[in-house]
Amino acid sequence: MPLDQALSQVRLLSFKQLGDMAKLDTCRADRIGIPEAILAEGKRAEDLVKIALAHLEETGSVIITRVSDEQLKLLESASLPEGARFSSNSRARTVVLSTREKIASRDKCNSRVGSEVRGKVGILAAGTADIPVAEEAREVAQEMGCEVLTEYDVGVAGIHRLFPCLERMADAGCLIVAAGREGTLPAVVAGLVDAPVVGLPVSTGYGFGGDGLAALMSMLQSCSVLTVVNIDAGFVAGAYAAKIALRRFID
Repeated sequence: MPLDQALSQVRLLSFKQLGDMAKLDTCRADRIGIPEAILAEGKRAEDLVKIALAHLEETGSVIITRVSDEQLKLLESASLPEGARFSSNSRARTVVLSTREKIASRDKCNSRVGSEVRGKVGILAAGTADIPVAEEAREVAQEMGCEVLTEYDVGVAGIHRLFPCLERMADAGCLIVAAGREGTLPAVVAGLVDAPVVGLPVSTGYGFGGDGLAALMSMLQSCSVLTVVNIDAGFVAGAYAAKIALRRFID
């Protein structure tokens, strides 16, 4: 086709205008391999439903994060396409919507390559208070097509709990380690495994350095080699780990 026509189509496909409220980045997964997520925090429940349904229509699936109870009730009552799946995770405060066609396509992509799963991500949480953020990361990595292994409450206060978990995750392509308070666990794990480690600081803890600040600073100062995302950034950690785990299978 002529160059002008091609450029016009690229611009048209770049986003979907939803009134004067939102511009949906419907081609993000095709462009960078990470699906667009809708951050529910700060949005009116009615607006969130409109955005979610429009995104579902355009792409066949949508991830919604930081969903409140009010927003969840309205999403549950929304009219979805026939055969669409509604999946919510109360711990992670996430909702995933998928059409029947997208589910079938994802199942096909998630098949094994030879004897190997296309991508495997391991997620560790230091304490039970860190589980909600770890669960957000799990939902995202799974939605991107990875098998996810989780082990929770394995912090350094009882470090003997960690070693059997690392053995179970020995073949993971990437590990996410969520920790609050002093945030020690990611550096310990990064010093024990050869897989890339993503440190996920969590806003637990109190007093000086509370709300995840001490955990973030500790991970940034680690003498072990690891990547660190922002405080409570479960979506970013899950997406980044999935990209690493899936990379070996991308031509």
